[in-house]
Amino acid sequence: MRTAIMTLHPAGRVLVAALALGALGGCAPDAMRRVEVVQPMSVRPVAPQAIPAHANAGAIYQPATYRPLLEDHRARNIGDVITININEKVSASKTASSTANREGSMDFVVPDAQIGGKGIKGGSLSAKSKNDFEGKGDSAANNVFTGQITVTVIDVLPNGNLVVAGEKQIGINQGSEFVRLSGVVDPRYILAGNLVSSTQVADARLEYRGAGYINEAQTLGWLSRIFMTVMPF
Repeated sequence: MRTAIMTLHPAGRVLVAALALGALGGCAPDAMRRVEVVQPMSVRPVAPQAIPAHANAGAIYQPATYRPLLEDHRARNIGDVITININEKVSASKTASSTANREGSMDFVVPDAQIGGKGIKGGSLSAKSKNDFEGKGDSAANNVFTGQITVTVIDVLPNGNLVVAGEKQIGINQGSEFVRLSGVVDPRYILAGNLVSSTQVADARLEYRGAGYINEAQTLGWLSRIFMTVMPF
């Protein structure tokens, strides 16, 4: 491969090198856009410890699965599930405007003069300059994402906060979609039915992607991405 490249015309070697750099650069944007969701997506509850045979156990009270009578069913342990109400709405706008003006003028007059009995007629010189610049820019973005996903408590932090993560996969005909979410939930924000709003999830990582021929039709080809990367115009 190296020999074949060295035998190319210099312009051809430049093109090959540019395409190689473009291929490396073309993959970078996809990697930058990927959301780093906390792994794993789900865990199993901790197995209960074995209870000695002589431990007191009755028909109702079981030491292995005991929970206080007045304790609610709010998620608090590893393996418990929480339903996240996704209600993300991001709106941003920016407007910029700038104007610059510069104007200058110069006049130079030579008076009439007389040298050796001969008159020399005077003259005048005039110069003007003017520069104007005006620039404007507007940008706006609106994103709305709503839905529900049930996640699993994968860790309990020392202060009692819950690290949650979960994934939902949906397959429709020849396409598939998945939603992933991870973050940290304060147990005080958990409502009845173990519901939490996504706006109250700290360090939230939310990812929604699809796969299939419909998604591929909306994706720019790799060769087009290379040329868009290396072209200077």
